[in-house]
Amino acid sequence: MEIKLYKKPKNPIIIEGFPGFGLVGTIATEFLMDHLKTEVIGKVKFDEMPPMIAIHESKLIQPLGIFYNEEYNLIIFHAVTASSGFEWQLADVIVKLAKEVNAKEIISLEGVGSPSETEAPKAFYFTTDSKQEHKLKNIGLEPLKEGIIMGVTGALLLRAENSPISCFFADTHSNLPDSMAAAKVIEMLDKYLGLKIDPKPLKEQAAKFEEKLKGILQQGQKAAELSEAKKMSYVG
Repeated sequence: MEIKLYKKPKNPIIIEGFPGFGLVGTIATEFLMDHLKTEVIGKVKFDEMPPMIAIHESKLIQPLGIFYNEEYNLIIFHAVTASSGFEWQLADVIVKLAKEVNAKEIISLEGVGSPSETEAPKAFYFTTDSKQEHKLKNIGLEPLKEGIIMGVTGALLLRAENSPISCFFADTHSNLPDSMAAAKVIEMLDKYLGLKIDPKPLKEQAAKFEEKLKGILQQGQKAAELSEAKKMSYVG
């Protein structure tokens, strides 16, 4: 797995979102890309990934995309492909990216399991940077005092020993796309970074992303199943 940058911003904040619990990270980063002016500044070469790509509205959807917003000096690492089995490699790629651009901070967006569905999901944080504690509490986030962090974010917390990492979590009631939780993460991120994103249409817009991403992921799953079936037919 390799990373190639066409442009190297100086001292940006990196925001990463992977399709973990409730697809919160993927929906949230997709929302950011649609509401902030971004450009593609890099790609990840990933030979282990199945050779498939989604097309949405006549456009290619990169499985792993690296985007940049100049106004707020943000790098958005957006993923629509499952990361299971490749968590360590993806964490290493993000750590390498952070070193190459001398990132000020890495922000991870995630869903955290909730036993019941609520109209107003709670938001939590975990940070390796004690200097950010006060700011995170002031915007209404509660510290995640107990829990297990898995996936790319878990690997990243273990790999990125020298990079400040702040994790934003929102209550997520199921493994299905959870636009309410993603909207809560966006709301908190907006307060944290001052992105001037209007919070009123967040839930409506996030719901549209939910349908879009659900379709993309279903197409990807069907393609993977078809590929596997062809392999089995060759063996049989």
